[in-house]
Amino acid sequence: MLRDMGCWWWWWWWFAVLSAAVASVCGGEVTYDGRSLIINGQRKILFSGSIHYPRSTPEMWPSLISQAKQGGIDVIETYVFWNQHEPKPGQYDFSGRRDIVRFIREVQAQGLYACLRIGPFIQAEWNYGGFPFWLHDVPGIVYRTDNEPFKFYMRNFTTKIVEIMKSENLYASQGGPIILQQIENEYKTVEANFGEDGKRYVLWAANMAVGLETGVPWVMCKQDDAPDPVINSCNGRLCGETFAGPNSPNKPAIWTENWTSSYPLFGEDARPRPVEDIAFHVALFVAKMNGSFINYYMYHGGTNFGRTASAYVQTAYYDEAPLDEYGLIQQPTWGHLKELHAAVKLCSETLLQGAQSNLSLGTKLQEAYVFRGQSGKCAAFLVNNDSRTDVTVVFQNTSYELPRKSISILADCKNEAFNTAKISTQQNTRSIQTVTKFNSTEQWEEYKESIPNFDDTSSRANTLLEHMNTTKDASDYLWYTFRYNNDPSNGQSVLSTNSRAHALHAFVNGRHTGSQHGSSSNLSFSLDNTVSFRAGINNVSLLSVMVGLPDSGGYLERRVAGLRRVRIQSNGSLKDFTNNPWGYQVGLLGEKLQIYTDVGSQKVQWSKFGSSTSGLLTWYKTVFDAPAGNEPVALNLVSMRKGEVWVNGQSIGRYWVSFLTPSGKPSQIWYHIPRSFLKPTGNLLVLLEEETGQPVGISIGKVSIPKICGHVSESHLPPVISRVIYKKHENHHGRRPKVQLRCPSNRNISRILFASFGTPSGDCQSYAVGSCHSSNSRSNVEKACLGKGMCSVPLSYKRFGGDPCPGTPKALLVDVQCT
Repeated sequence: MLRDMGCWWWWWWWFAVLSAAVASVCGGEVTYDGRSLIINGQRKILFSGSIHYPRSTPEMWPSLISQAKQGGIDVIETYVFWNQHEPKPGQYDFSGRRDIVRFIREVQAQGLYACLRIGPFIQAEWNYGGFPFWLHDVPGIVYRTDNEPFKFYMRNFTTKIVEIMKSENLYASQGGPIILQQIENEYKTVEANFGEDGKRYVLWAANMAVGLETGVPWVMCKQDDAPDPVINSCNGRLCGETFAGPNSPNKPAIWTENWTSSYPLFGEDARPRPVEDIAFHVALFVAKMNGSFINYYMYHGGTNFGRTASAYVQTAYYDEAPLDEYGLIQQPTWGHLKELHAAVKLCSETLLQGAQSNLSLGTKLQEAYVFRGQSGKCAAFLVNNDSRTDVTVVFQNTSYELPRKSISILADCKNEAFNTAKISTQQNTRSIQTVTKFNSTEQWEEYKESIPNFDDTSSRANTLLEHMNTTKDASDYLWYTFRYNNDPSNGQSVLSTNSRAHALHAFVNGRHTGSQHGSSSNLSFSLDNTVSFRAGINNVSLLSVMVGLPDSGGYLERRVAGLRRVRIQSNGSLKDFTNNPWGYQVGLLGEKLQIYTDVGSQKVQWSKFGSSTSGLLTWYKTVFDAPAGNEPVALNLVSMRKGEVWVNGQSIGRYWVSFLTPSGKPSQIWYHIPRSFLKPTGNLLVLLEEETGQPVGISIGKVSIPKICGHVSESHLPPVISRVIYKKHENHHGRRPKVQLRCPSNRNISRILFASFGTPSGDCQSYAVGSCHSSNSRSNVEKACLGKGMCSVPLSYKRFGGDPCPGTPKALLVDVQCT
């Protein structure tokens, strides 16, 4: 039977509290105590979302921030990216995607707070952990320890960022949105490498940051001994279980990184995190740890444009986040977390002011966290830690059903507002519609990259040079060349190389002889190939390739990459060329000439497609018109293998389609082209293909969400915030489960693909009419939803003309098309 719909006064009180909770924010004094941050004298429970400004475009920022706010986010968190802002010592860049002030101002304009994680070491799967590579060349420097050269530059950059924020009045103490900031990043994971110097460095970093007098608190994440007044915070998936807690009773419990997925690597399958698990651990952190600040890392991952990703990291970043790479809402993740936020906010006053107690609900796996305020208000979190079994528990003489590994929130210790495992929000399906194909050879031109010989190089050394220190991160590529005088009596030989780069291509006398690559789990690899050297002098050219620099670990400045050993075996003899005259060339000629730009592309002679005999190290060029409309745009590189791609001179990132995952698929084939990169017509598309990919299989598509689906049953809870969203769009239905559907902006429900009230089988991915079905299911849903941007259909006998099968629990499944 459908649940009782009483207690109307209580639901109205809920929505009054919620309305106050989502009111606009403003700056003011920020302090803290053992319960929470205190802003303008008020304790706050805050939900935060990570959106990194360089991983999207300024044109995307307003929409991303707005959708985060609609999802119940109070704070936008971002790292500060040192190597983007100070590419050379003392030379700063805050333009375009680097315009952090514009980003923070947009946060402020939309009434949200900001958390600034300055670092300036950030890791973040970002190239070199955010450090500019010129730091490597500072004499005597040792990163992230009690080292004067490093501390000098760290202080300089931190001070620079703080001064910019102050000059723009962006700190809350000045009326701005920044309420929290971070110094260092997960330092405890490397501190033991530095012994006492590490301990002194932690104290120095904390004192340096506090001494900048920003008027807002500082945090150190994963730093249990963060010096006062810096707050220690937790990073990870399970902070409700793993966090040791604040290191002082006067500090609040803060979760700076709640990972919404796993960061993606080339050669690895995606590992999405179920939203039920995210919600469970957020609720547990609030209930068990008195958690009052939770940041989702990431809320929108975005794109690693250009060469900004760290070693082996894909171009698409946290695509499974609540807002996907393109900025589209990902359901049910976004909606389920929104409901969670609303449920917690409904009892926030009790959580922040009340006394916490913990009691067993029958076994070690079921328990309750109860908060009671002096005014008699009460809130409870009922926890089922059993990951295998659904249970029924009794709390205050009332029975509650708890699905396996779930938490129910009782905002008044009586009525169940939310359960972490019961998803009632809609699901959606992202689709990419191909609109442009480049399947004609006439559309393409090519330029073959030249293979340098020893005599072509001007940089020489009598040993193998380390890759990163030679390129200075100016390019992924470093040519190692040498000459080999082959005895005519030798037969076939074996060229044997060992590398700590990420990929290697070998050429002998300009002819490709083999390629190999490593992986994130194999820091070195070997390439052994049989070669027929000609008699006399042979030119050996070895192209070492990095796919991002390392981003973590102690003594980062000591890391090595590139060739470590080169040998040739002939007629039973082995000759080592490691200490031999070598010639070096940093980067490719096409990079130097910037042939991926309009101007640079005119500096070389392009040929018709197919002119070269080998596809390796070939540049391809074409032009295209921007797809009509305003949907996000993506490039399908399924026919390519490895390289980089540019649109109108701007790199949209590296691709590595040939590096298959354990499931036998490419890690990523679709690559985001931001609309702001495009002109209406005549867009220049240039690809650098390292291997043998064929551009005639490339296409361009428009990204959209054409389908949305809702599925609820009598066991689901009524939406916490349905009245806030839909009150202007529906009649009063009471507090009951309902299917709520909302198309993306500027789209309406154009077709009902499926509708069944009764016992529909399956789920939103695959469904069918069950043994019980109301014959007017489709007509009722059409009446409620067709032609509308959003609609709500309650699980109601009256709506569907009666009970089609008395005594049987009912469900409602609706799948619709949005156009």
